Amino acid sequence: MLSTVLVANRGEIALRVVRACREAGIRSVAVYSTADRDSAAVRLADQAVHIGPPPPKASYLNIPAIVEAARATGADAIHPGYGFLSEDPDFAEVCAAHGIVFIGPPPQVMQRLGDKAEARAAMAEAGLPVLPGSSGALSSAAEAAAVAELVGYPVILKAVAGGGGRGMAVVRDPDRLVWAYNETRAHARAVFGDERLYLERYVDDARHVEVQVLCDTHGTALHLGVRDCSVQRRHQKLIEEAPAPGLPHEVRDAMCEAAVRGARAVGYVGAGTFEFVVSPAWEFHLMEINCRLQVEHPVTEMVTGVDLVREQLRIAAGEPLGLSQDDIVVRGVAVECRVNAEDPDREFAPTPGTLDEFVPPGGPFVRIDTHAFPGWTVGPHYDSLLAKAVVWAPDRAEALARADRTLAEFRIGGRGMRTTAGFLRRTLAHPDFRAGAHTTGLVDAMTAEAAERRPDTPVVSAEPV
Repeated sequence: MLSTVLVANRGEIALRVVRACREAGIRSVAVYSTADRDSAAVRLADQAVHIGPPPPKASYLNIPAIVEAARATGADAIHPGYGFLSEDPDFAEVCAAHGIVFIGPPPQVMQRLGDKAEARAAMAEAGLPVLPGSSGALSSAAEAAAVAELVGYPVILKAVAGGGGRGMAVVRDPDRLVWAYNETRAHARAVFGDERLYLERYVDDARHVEVQVLCDTHGTALHLGVRDCSVQRRHQKLIEEAPAPGLPHEVRDAMCEAAVRGARAVGYVGAGTFEFVVSPAWEFHLMEINCRLQVEHPVTEMVTGVDLVREQLRIAAGEPLGLSQDDIVVRGVAVECRVNAEDPDREFAPTPGTLDEFVPPGGPFVRIDTHAFPGWTVGPHYDSLLAKAVVWAPDRAEALARADRTLAEFRIGGRGMRTTAGFLRRTLAHPDFRAGAHTTGLVDAMTAEAAERRPDTPVVSAEPV
C-alpha cells in the first residue's frame, strides 16, 4: 500500500480522499490556495502545503508547485480528484518522471481518451456504438456543414478537449451552424487551449446513462452497474441516481458489457466512467469516457458497498482488485442531489459569499459530502458546489421521499446566498422525474414553465443556437 498521498484538489473531493487515506492507514497531504487556507481538508489532512494565490492557474493547476509539494513532503502518490489536473496526461507524465504514482490511468491512455474525437474512433474500433458524426476533428465550418447535412439535424458540436459539460453547442438550423462553430471553437480555445471540434448527431428526448468501471494492473476489469445523470443544466449534472430507473435489463447489461470491452481495448487502469446517450427507443451510443473519479460516484458506492477511492488507492499501489464481477451486487436505490450556491431563477448564476449559517441534514441512510461550514466563504474562483446530499433506500419511492426530506432540512444562509436546494425538491416532485421518464431536457422545460408563470421575465435558451 502507498505510504503518503498528496491530494491535488480542493473542496469536498479533497476531503473525501483525505478521509479514505485516513481509513486506509495512509498519510495525507493537502495542498491549498490562499483562499482555502481554512478549509476542512487542510484541517483534517496530516500535513498541508500552500501552493499559491486563489486563481487556479496559480495554484491547483500549477504543476511545478504541486510536484514540489509532493517531493518536499515525501508523498509517493498524488490523487488528482476530479476537475483541475485529473485528466491531464502531461501532469501524469511529470509525476512519473519524478517517481510519483499518479492515481489514475496511464498517461498514454489518458491522452488517447482525452481527445474526444480519437476516443470516439477507438471505441468504434472496439465495437462500441457511437453516434453518426465526423470521423475526427473538423477542419473548417464548411466540413462541419457537410457532415451535419450527411448525418441530419439536430447536431451537437463538441470540443475535442472538452469536459465538465463545457465546450458544446446544439444546432438545429443549418443557418446557425457557422455561427455556432465559430463561437464554440473560440470558447474551446479560451477554456481548454485547444480549438478543435467534432460533430455528432444530437438525440432529442435522450437520457444520459453512465457505467462505472474499475480496472487493475493484473488484467481484471469489471463494472459497477449504471447511473442516470439526465437532470442537467447547461450539460452539467444536478441529480444522479443508481441504478438508472426504468432501463430494460437487456439494455443495461449490453451497456455494461460494452464499457468493460472498451476499457480492456485501450488498457484502462483505475476508476473510469463510460457515458452513454440513450434514445426513447432504448438505443444507446457512447458519448465520452471520463478518466477520473466522477462527482456522482457516491450513488454507486451506496448501492454496491464498494469504496471507489479505496479501490483507486489499491490499484495505484499495484495491488489486485479484491473483487470479481460476481461480487458486485446492486441493492436498493441511491439518489444524489448537488446543492450549489446558485440562483435557479437567474439561470443558475453563482451566488458567492460567506456562510453565516450552514447546518446539513442527517438521519438514516443519508450521506452528506461537504466541505462547507459556518464562516466558510464561497469564493468566485472555484465551482459553486456546497454539498452533495446522497440518500439510499430499498426502493425508488422511498429514496425520493428521503431525498426530499433531506433537502428540506438544509439550513444555509448568508448575505445574497441562494442555493439549488428548493429547485432540486421541485425536480424530485416533477411528474416526469417521479415516473422515471425524464430526459436531459427536463431542467430546460421546468425553467420555461417557471418563466411562463412570470410573464415579465424573458426566457433565455440554454443552447447557443
